Amino acid sequence: MAKPKTLKDKLWGAAVLKMSFRLRDAEGSPAFQGIYPGVLRDLGVEDDAVEQYIAENRVAVEKAARGKPTGAAG
Repeated sequence: MAKPKTLKDKLWGAAVLKMSFRLRDAEGSPAFQGIYPGVLRDLGVEDDAVEQYIAENRVAVEKAARGKPTGAAG
């Protein structure tokens, strides 16, 4: 059985998704507007908490959103 996701895991996933759209200036796109609210609902997190997580972990979140491992240079 899979280990339940922690709040940190949930916020990480939502933050990376949101940042991937933000980096392409696509937060207003139909794709983002269709996907992101459902992700928040399914994970049981609020957008304000995701924004706070992004603010506190910006470098790692941006690297992951760009597809780079958190330890990668760049």
